[in-house]
Amino acid sequence: MEKDIRIIFGNHLRRLRRSQNISQEELAFRSGLHRTYISSVERGERNISLINIARLAKALDIKPHRLLDSNWDYS
Repeated sequence: MEKDIRIIFGNHLRRLRRSQNISQEELAFRSGLHRTYISSVERGERNISLINIARLAKALDIKPHRLLDSNWDYS
């Protein structure tokens, strides 16, 4: 069964956030997004916009493409 790209993205975001020892609350504060939004993105429940990808990248101090640069395993 094919994995949903939203779940893959959310898992990658979670790994990046945790690698910096940042809580969802802190990421929400830094990005100007709500904590429950961050949580739902990480669970793959949201189809995140490019604007919010850019906000999260800035909050993580990375380039936006890093949020899309993962080992995308669709299987």
